[in-house]
Amino acid sequence: MPEEKTPAGAAGAQPTVGAQPTTSDAASPQAVPADADPQPASADTSPQAALADADPQPAPAATSPQPTPAGARPQIRGVIIDWGGVMTNPILDTVDAWIRAEQIDRDTYTAVMRAWVTQAYGDGDDNAIHALERGESTNEEFERRLAAELTHVDGRPVLADGLLARMFAASALQTAMLDLVRSLRQAGLRTALLSNSWGNDDYPRHLFPELFDVVVISSEVGMRKPEERIFRHTASLLGLAPEECVFIDDVQANVAAAEAIGLVALHHRDPEPTIARLTDLLGLPLA
Repeated sequence: MPEEKTPAGAAGAQPTVGAQPTTSDAASPQAVPADADPQPASADTSPQAALADADPQPAPAATSPQPTPAGARPQIRGVIIDWGGVMTNPILDTVDAWIRAEQIDRDTYTAVMRAWVTQAYGDGDDNAIHALERGESTNEEFERRLAAELTHVDGRPVLADGLLARMFAASALQTAMLDLVRSLRQAGLRTALLSNSWGNDDYPRHLFPELFDVVVISSEVGMRKPEERIFRHTASLLGLAPEECVFIDDVQANVAAAEAIGLVALHHRDPEPTIARLTDLLGLPLA
């Protein structure tokens, strides 16, 4: 709810896009209502995002890490951050607003999304979420498949056309998180967006050059979180080792996967504690 040669951390640097731009949106599985076990905003979920195409530039050359004492972690030099539910308001809030506004039957939504999310973040076979987030199905295919499983509270079928956009229409940027990313770049850290796309056309790409050195949207690179390869891909585009990066996400499964390959991972729930933890971790005064 998916890169550059400009000096990392330079204000206004053009972000590198992980593949040819497509209309996509970051959405996380927290699209399941509170009474369901997740985890668009839009969307992965939300919550969100098509973006004015940024001209891709070559990735910065990887630099050799400075020697560190035995057993010590390398210095943190980059921050990789999710979009929906982190840079935006919680996906759960976004989807709940859609359910109430359109009078969607909550039981039918919860039933299908619980099953799909469990498969997507468990050991199940590839499903609709896998295909959408990797760009293996179109937005329209996903919308038709999801709409077929839903009803309104009065029993009417749910319109498939534009379903993703409606689901994540209540997605809103978090000012505190925008300020945090700007502060990270001003402090000289490299920043990357790593987002599972749910196909909405609302990523504010015009903001990306000032926020991110690298942009990786799942549907544009054919990979998705929590796959190990997408974390390694993003770190390499920053010119860093995974151990030199912090990863911030609102989905616990993604956090665990990032930690497993050496990133320092923070499970985001609210801007204030995330900013406090990152400030302590980096030893820097941040927004």
